[in-house]
This record gives sequence, structure tokens and C-alpha cells, in this order.
Amino acid sequence: MLPIVAIVGRPNVGKSTLFNRLTKKRNALVDDIPGVTRDRLYATIEWDDKNLVIVDTGGFDSSKGELSERVKKQVEVAIEEADLVILLFDGKTGPVLADEELVILLRHSQKRVLYAVNKIDSPEHEHMSMEFYSLGIDKVFPISSAHGYGIGSLMEQVIGDLPIEEQPQEEEGRIKIAIIGRPNVGKSSLINRIIGSDRLIVSELPGTTRDSVDISFERDGKPYLLIDTAGIRRRGRVKEKIEKYSIIKALKAINRCHIAVILLDSIAGIYEQDTRICGYALERGCGMVIAFNKWDLVKNKPSLIKSLEDSIDRKLGFVSFVPTINISALTGERVKKLFTSIDKVWVQYNSHVSTPAINKALENIVKKHPPPFIGGKRPKFYYATQVSIHPPAFIFFVNRPDSIHLSYKRYLINQFKEQFGLNIIPIKIFFRER
Repeated sequence: MLPIVAIVGRPNVGKSTLFNRLTKKRNALVDDIPGVTRDRLYATIEWDDKNLVIVDTGGFDSSKGELSERVKKQVEVAIEEADLVILLFDGKTGPVLADEELVILLRHSQKRVLYAVNKIDSPEHEHMSMEFYSLGIDKVFPISSAHGYGIGSLMEQVIGDLPIEEQPQEEEGRIKIAIIGRPNVGKSSLINRIIGSDRLIVSELPGTTRDSVDISFERDGKPYLLIDTAGIRRRGRVKEKIEKYSIIKALKAINRCHIAVILLDSIAGIYEQDTRICGYALERGCGMVIAFNKWDLVKNKPSLIKSLEDSIDRKLGFVSFVPTINISALTGERVKKLFTSIDKVWVQYNSHVSTPAINKALENIVKKHPPPFIGGKRPKFYYATQVSIHPPAFIFFVNRPDSIHLSYKRYLINQFKEQFGLNIIPIKIFFRER
């Protein structure tokens, strides 16, 4: 599971600038996915061969009310969900009362915290960070989010302080499923329906994240693991009024699961957060099933169904390959068929294609539609092979990998999905020079 690092601080200290610096300048492992909102709140990055998720908590702040209360809510969420917190200060304004309150709040949390003073552009200005030691802090990192000064030292400490997570043995061989969705879409009802009707729960297993609970069970002889259910099945310490921040919970679960069941509300329709969650699951390469809950309240209302279908086309077109199913967690309608979809996704997600079959297909695919000329030369493919599963990933050896246009990459992905029966899952392809 990827560790989560949350950036917190009062308004205008540079949280989003730091977020953008880390995600854009350090080989962010994310692609621009059509249909996904541009104002990203989170991203997976690689730093010194370590993958982690960076979260800009300021981006979640759309509530009204006193600024101090809004900032405290950000920190409460970070305390609840993140593995490490970066508390950012403004070096130009110096410490203020709100900074002191945040330090106290985080100190009581026993969460690992790093303190960074922003807007320090050079060693000559580092003295501006000294006054923050008056807050009772052992160490501060003078940085400039805008210019990059001190970022390396800060991130070196971040990497050194991140926890080493061990996968419990009980996860091996089990299909790991996460039920993902906004508050009040029926996640707890669906989980209770699944485990209550089966009566085959093996155990509630301590998860690899703090305060999470994994549920191991079998259905039709197949072993499954419902992951990170603690925050869904019981009310956590985060107050209900900030449950909109629950997308952080979704990120943590998506990082661990094989298949994400994206649970949507048939009555409320598709929200921006639903789109965000689908986009992140796609980026992570998760298998997915999109389930529209509360179908019992919609199925006899043609106008609502038509509105929902239009919304799906507009907002979820970028995951049109993902199986969808209409269910009712309350009545149990079609919940068994949900597992039929999960099993179909798993078969493809767990697929391995032989190298001879891959290269025969590649030869025909390139012959049918050769890559376009770049600089008067056409890229030449030598061979390809599958390098992993979950999801299936392929490496193509080519003479000029940098000259492969994005549109041709999409063509190869679509052709491979069609040729090898991988049409309902994401796959990944990479190009390597030979």
C-alpha cells in the first residue's frame, strides 16, 4: 500500500504550490485522463525510488465559516488518514496564532509531523525561519515551493520517516475488493449485505493501515478480502460535517485493492468526487466495477433513468469499458450479480499472455496501422513481452521510444485489449529503447 503524505497549513502559505512542485517536477506517475478534473487534490509520485501519495488538503476546503475552523478540519482529516503530515508555514509573515494552534493540535495527535517554512528562497533568507522555533518545534525545513529551494532536504526526511508496511499473510491468494464511494451512497449497507448474507466470514483482520479492518470471507468457494472497512462500517473520529474529505479514505483503499467497486447513488447522480475516484482508480491500474445503488427507488422512473444515463455518458466516458450494474444494497437486488461482474474483472486482471502470442499480435497490429513518421523516420518495434499482472503490463522494445505519439499508444492499448480479451480492465504499456 502506498503511504499518504498530507500537506496542511493555514490559507495562503503555499500548500498548492508545494503540491504542484512535488507532482510536476518529480516524475509524477499520473497521466492526463480525459474527463478527470484538472484541479487535482492528490497525486502519486516517485521520489528516490519510493512511491507515495501526496494530498493537498487545501484543495478540499470549500466549506464556509471561520477560517480557523476550516483549517482545523483539514488537520483533523490529516491526523485521521495520513501516514505523515507536512505542516507548512509562511516565512514572510512569521508565526501567527493560527500556526501555534495547528502545532498544538498536531502535537496532541501523536502523528509524525515535519515542519516546513515556505517562501525562503536562498540561504541568505534562512534566518526568517528561525523565529518558528518559538512554537516549540525541534526542527524546521526552510524551503521555497515556488523556486525549489530546500525541497530535496525536506523530501529526504519525508522518505526516511515513512512507515514500512507489511502485507499480512492472510491477503495472499485472496481477491482484494474495496467498496468506494461518497458518504451516504450505501457502502455500509452493501458490506453488511455481503457479509450478512454469506455468513462465511473467516475473521476481521487488522489492516496494514491504522484503524482499518479487513474482512476475509468466501463466496462460491472463492476467497475474497474486503479491505479498509473500519471507516465505512463504524463512525470514525472525523466529524460527520467533514465527511466530504472521505476521498482520502478512498485513496488508501484503492492503493491496496485489486478491484474497486465504485458505488454511486442512482438518485443523487454522479458528482465530481465520483469522477475523481474513478480517475484515481484508473491511474492506479485497479480493476473496477461501477455499481449504481438504490436502484429499487429508480427502476420505475423513466425520467430519472434517462437523466442518469446522460450523466454517465458525460462524466464517466473515460471509463466506459468498466462493467456497470444496478443494485439495491437495501433489498439485496442483483448483489449476487455484482460478484459475477467482480469475478469477470478478476479473470482478466489476473491474465498472462505468452510472449509468442504477444509478438504475433504486435506484428499484425503494426502492419495494419504503422506508427506515423516522426522527423522523417518511422519508429521500429522489435518485440514485446508481458512483465506483470494486476493489471497486465507490457513492455515494447523499440528503436525510438520517445517518438511514439500518445495517440499511437492508445491505439496499441485498444488493440491489445481487443486481441487478448482484456476489454473490461485497464492495461499498462511501456516503451523501452533497444
